[in-house]
Amino acid sequence: MTTTRQDMLQAFDALLQPARFKDYGPNGLQVEGKAEIRKLVSGVTASRALIEAAIAEQADAIFVHHGLFWRGYDGRITGWMKQRIELLIKHDINLFAYHLPLDAHPELGNNAQLGALLGWQADARFGDQELGFIGSFDAVAPAQVAAHIQQTLGRSVTLVTGETPRPIRRMAWCTGGAQGFFEAAMAAGADGFLTGEISEPQAHLARETGVSFFAAGHHATERYGAPAAAAAVAQQLGVAHRFIDIDNPA
Repeated sequence: MTTTRQDMLQAFDALLQPARFKDYGPNGLQVEGKAEIRKLVSGVTASRALIEAAIAEQADAIFVHHGLFWRGYDGRITGWMKQRIELLIKHDINLFAYHLPLDAHPELGNNAQLGALLGWQADARFGDQELGFIGSFDAVAPAQVAAHIQQTLGRSVTLVTGETPRPIRRMAWCTGGAQGFFEAAMAAGADGFLTGEISEPQAHLARETGVSFFAAGHHATERYGAPAAAAAVAQQLGVAHRFIDIDNPA
């Protein structure tokens, strides 16, 4: 079966509601390809490796969390940007990208899907544009939480906490580069906070407050929303879909 580019764009917009968000780049169709779509490939980032893999799959469209265009980027189409766009145009592939809307979706988004994978149920939201998720635990030691995250995601976890870490009864999470949400998580009552990255200030805050900070990788925490949302739209429109995970140590 096939669908149209416009129908796919409308389906993604209806699902993810990008107009609700103030974002760092354009959400929706970033590069226009063929009008008729038979196969959709999803991935985390619109890297050259993902585009080349989509070409090998004979995909007509790509859906990603991290697109090509961001606020503050140099607008010239040279070097690596030219190579990516050239491949998309040469093979007439549509590129759809949704950033914060994909983080925030209550069922198919990055935070919801990561929580489901870890067995965590959110009962509230917090932070800017309510992107962060938070839920209750039976009291668990931070080291046990870190071991669970590491085993589930298959990668090492950075854990920073105080000298006498408190048990985690309220756990907050926000995928990717959300280390700036740490103070908002604490204000929301969290005993622990999971995101992808850690910066210098968060280590001091964790040590001084006793609220545990877990960093499990930007890519590793954001591998789940794109395939979930793309699969839902592909099923709705009756087209084929495949998720391609391009490994990233970050």
